[in-house]
Amino acid sequence: MSAEPPPSEHPTGPPSGPLSDGTRDGSIPPPPPPSGGGPGGGAAAPEPEPGGGVPWWRSAPRVAALAAAVVVAVVLVVVLTRPGGSGTRQELLLEAAGSPGPRPFTATTARPGGGQPTGAPSTAPQDTGTTQGVSGATQGLYGGTVQVSSCDVERQISYLAADPPKNRAFASAAGIGPGAVPDRLRSLTPVQLRLDTRVTNHGYENGGATAYQAVLQAGTAVLVDDRGVPRVRCACGNPLTPPEAQKGGTKVTGDSWPAYNPARVVFVEPAPVTQFVLFDAENDRWFARPAGDDGTTDRPVPPPSRQAVVACPAPYPAGSVCPSGVPTPSVAPPPKSASPESPGTPAGTPPPASPPGTAPAYAPGDGTTGPPAPAG
Repeated sequence: MSAEPPPSEHPTGPPSGPLSDGTRDGSIPPPPPPSGGGPGGGAAAPEPEPGGGVPWWRSAPRVAALAAAVVVAVVLVVVLTRPGGSGTRQELLLEAAGSPGPRPFTATTARPGGGQPTGAPSTAPQDTGTTQGVSGATQGLYGGTVQVSSCDVERQISYLAADPPKNRAFASAAGIGPGAVPDRLRSLTPVQLRLDTRVTNHGYENGGATAYQAVLQAGTAVLVDDRGVPRVRCACGNPLTPPEAQKGGTKVTGDSWPAYNPARVVFVEPAPVTQFVLFDAENDRWFARPAGDDGTTDRPVPPPSRQAVVACPAPYPAGSVCPSGVPTPSVAPPPKSASPESPGTPAGTPPPASPPGTAPAYAPGDGTTGPPAPAG
């Protein structure tokens, strides 16, 4: 038998088999499998979109991305419209000097005479969001009583040591380790605010510190650091940090006080301080307190030659002050008549705006106006 000779030409098309498209000899390709699925029972592939894609609603990655975008949008709405967020209406809480405020860390550690309310609540005027900065080294920015600490620091330490979760939350807000809390508190200086002051306060809630923007009333007992910045509010034991900038409208909440005026609210700008020059409104005298001292080494000093803050007249609380650059009275309020017990000595005369013979901290004739005159 003779074998058939091999073909003399190479094949002109692909071989039949698994890799072939089945179009040999001009045959028509087989139709696609029915929509009910192939032999394995699987679902049919989605119809391609014009251009070779698939409908977006049938693409799992696209659906997941869209769902994630919706979640992010909802979270942003919640965050930006809650107090302290970046929404158009941000909350600013007014806290009277003697009030513990919401969510206190501890019981009060303010000592008698340190942090007492100075007026009954009243309706708060709308805050404009504009706040003036005052250097923490300003002489007369803070007050107190000679050789009296406005806060009981050791009691504050004891309160936190007895509650480890609060101690950890306090340390977190203060930016230190839990074991450093006692030394940190002992390094601070007890004083009293003489100006309504903006801060970021931190309440204790659900095992952590919750930040909110607040104005502390003049007369509030606080602990300040060696740069003059308030760090603890003694009426509640809450840690304090510098205020956050607020944009847009501000929703003022809490209880106001008769002397509250948004134009006179300040925030403290850090500046190195080795000793604080404080005013004792109760005894009408000035004294110096070294930074970090509890009042045991206080010593009398003469009034500053030029105060960056000056005494405010009624109806502002005794011992409160007005910052320079803010409208202040062009003349000091007239003294009351002399008392019969001490002829020639005015009774109840407020401290002068600046010592005799020195320039005041404001510029008379600059077009500014003073606060309302006392009633009557």
